[in-house]
Formats: sequence, structure tokens, C-alpha cells
Amino acid sequence: MENGSSTTTLRSTQVLLVEDETLFARAVVKRLQKAGCVCEHAATIADGRALARQFIPDIVLLDMRLPDGNGLDLLNEFVARNMPVIVMTAYGEVNDAVNAMKMGAIDYLKKPVDLEELLLVIEKAANSTKLKHHVDFAKQRNAHAAEGVELIGDSPAMRSVRMQIERIAQLGAMADATPPTVLINGETGTGKDVAARLLHLSCSRSDKPFVHVDCASLPGELIESELFGHEKGAFTSAQGSRAGLIEAAEDGTLFLDEIGELPLPLQAKLLNVLERRVVRRVGSTRERPVAARFIAATNRDLHQMVQEGRFRSDLYYRLNVLTMMMPPLRERADDMLILAQHFTAQTERRYGLPRRIFTADAIEMLKHYRWPGNVRELRHQISRAVLLCRGDALTAEDLALVNTASHHAEASAPAAVADVTLDAAERMLIEGALRQVNGNVSEAARKLGITRMAMRYRMEKHGISS
Repeated sequence: MENGSSTTTLRSTQVLLVEDETLFARAVVKRLQKAGCVCEHAATIADGRALARQFIPDIVLLDMRLPDGNGLDLLNEFVARNMPVIVMTAYGEVNDAVNAMKMGAIDYLKKPVDLEELLLVIEKAANSTKLKHHVDFAKQRNAHAAEGVELIGDSPAMRSVRMQIERIAQLGAMADATPPTVLINGETGTGKDVAARLLHLSCSRSDKPFVHVDCASLPGELIESELFGHEKGAFTSAQGSRAGLIEAAEDGTLFLDEIGELPLPLQAKLLNVLERRVVRRVGSTRERPVAARFIAATNRDLHQMVQEGRFRSDLYYRLNVLTMMMPPLRERADDMLILAQHFTAQTERRYGLPRRIFTADAIEMLKHYRWPGNVRELRHQISRAVLLCRGDALTAEDLALVNTASHHAEASAPAAVADVTLDAAERMLIEGALRQVNGNVSEAARKLGITRMAMRYRMEKHGISS
């Protein structure tokens, strides 16, 4: 039993024991800890109530006869908080057991309790609870994520993306195999998150959790705890133990969006998770198995970040097993109008608005605008235009892209001045590129097709500050 499936199933299961018989309680705690459980003991109703608020157990073992009252009083509170409760009754207290089951207890045991039987009952309860959580999670996920999980368009670039998703899904079709890590590259707004979710929905794990982690938005002081979890007392505000987002993905998919924003110290810890398939919470010495598949995405050049010392080379090579490139919208001219019509219809349905068509001048504007924000920008601009439109058709004026397009053109090309010198033109190009990327030197260098070192040299030459 100790080395069998029960030990694996019960590992890290949090159990609260409410029992006043000291010797019996010690024996139960010792056996549960040996099976891998995290166990807390309370001898009274008052202590059990207080511990349940701090500890948040996965399962409660509740005695019916306690010094300060009947366990049924505490059972009501635990059931109301969706805590699975197994009651323990002495010989001759059958009525208490019947009442407890009617009130929502999931099982009962008669004293004296056989510890191996107790483990089996707890294992059964843990499996049942886990299955219920899976079902609830799947229902919520499907309800909230059904809309928008599709790649719109039939351009050659999008056909290629769909073929890649199908091929990667086939690689993960074997139930016993851990699907390979996937890295999705692409500019902001190209739909990397949609591609990740489609990869998840296309594989055998589609009924398992999909956990989206935006590495750029996690607060710096909490990012380690959010990803890897923590134990009670690991730091000042850690009032209780908590699983991290990696554990929350269970045997589903963990999507690490904007992986390039992950701090270097945590990159080493993530590499260990990917290599050894275990995670260790902050403040813990216990390693927990990781069954989730990993998908990462970035709008940055990770290879260049490796050269600059801002991204670990070993993590980059570990992530770069299978790669996908999401094409920018400006390279999908054939999809432009299809996407615009799709977002128009979507907004009209959502707000109960009448059908509208695009005028010829609006279509021309859609095709000639460069869409620096890609599909995300198109969706928001179309929604805005539909909501503010007062006529029967969407015009170029409704789209309000003229000023943005002309500004982009001015920033992208040198001014046509007859007396401009080569140095002046170079300075204008560098300043224009830096303006477009809010001073990001590496991004500006990529736009100009030069190395970061060459960019720095030219900036110093012209006295330009980022």
C-alpha cells in the first residue's frame, strides 16, 4: 500500500482531522503523512472551525462526539463550503451516521477505524472530488471560451498555420506520451493565444484545464509564488498553502504567454520543471509531479535576447522544440475583408444592431492601412466603428484610420526634401523607428534590418537617446 497507487493518488492531499482521542489522532496523522498527505489535527469544534479557515482542506475527517458539541454542527458549515467530509462514529451511533449522510457527508467509518481502510476511503473521496473539479472546470471553460477560438481567413499563411496545428496535434495523439513543447512566435495581436487554445482543443487533452499565464502582467514580487505555488509561512503574507498555476494546469495545458518577460532567476526554475517534470512550491522541500503540456508564446526575438544575455540559452533550446510563426495582418491581404466582416457581424449580434456593409472607400482603407496592432487592432477598430455608426453602411470616416495611416507613413519613410543629406536621412530613419517602438532599441534595429550593436553605434554617432 505504501508504495502503491494510493500513495501516488494521495500525495499532497490536504486532510483536516477533527478528533479528540489523542492516541488515535496521532496514529491517523502519522499514517496519512506516510501516504503523502498534508494533515492538520484539531481536538474540538472551535479549533476545527478555525483550522478550516486557514488550512482549506481537500478532505475533512470528522468525529461525531467532541468535547464542545456534536460533529453534526460542524458538518453543516463544511458542507456549505463544499468541503468533502468523511464522518467517524462509535459503535451504536448509527443514527448519527445516517443523519450525517443526509446532511451531505460523502462517507462514514465505524470506530475502531482500520487505518488501511481509512486510506482507501480517503483515496476514493479524493478521486471523486478531483473528477468533480474537472467537470466543473470544463463546463466553465467551454462556456467562456467557445466564442472567438477560431482562426479566420483562407490566405496561404493561415492555411499553413492550420496545417501546423493539425500536425502538432497528431504528435500528441498518443495518450501515454507527453506532448512536445511548442513555441509560438509573432507580433502583438496576431492571435498567438488563439493558436495556443486551438492546439489544446485539437489534442487528446481537450477536456482538461487550459491555464493561460500572461508573464508580462504578473507582479514581480509575486510571480514566483503565482507560477510555482507556496507553502504556509514561506513569506510574510503566506497565510496558507497554495498551488501555483503550473499545478493548476494538472494534466491539461499551461500556456506561457510573453515568455520573454520572465525574469532570469525564474527561467532557471522553469527549465527545471520542463526537464524533470516536477515542481517545488516556494518554502517546500517536496517535489510534485507535473503532467501538463507546455505552450509558450512571444513577440520578442528570443535568439537575440540569448545573445544579449537576457534569456537563458538552455531554456530557449528547450522551448524551441516545435515552433509556429503567426503571420502579421499586413501579410494577409486576402483575409482583411473576411476578418472585418466577421468582427462586424460579431458586434452586431452582441449588441442587437442591424446589419451593415462596408462602402468602397472603407474597403480601400482597410486594405491599405498597415495594422501595426494586427488582428487585435482590427477587431477593436471594427467594434468601435459599428457601435458609433449612424448610417446604414460603414464608411472610411467611421473607421477613422486616416490620421493613423498617414502618421505611420510619415514615420516609416524619409521626407522627400531636396537638400536632405545622407546623415540627416539616416538620423530621421533611426528616430522614426524608435518612435514606433517606444524607444525599444532592439525592436527598432530589427525594423531597420541592422544589428543592435550597429544601432547603438549610429545612435551615438547622431547623439540620439532612446
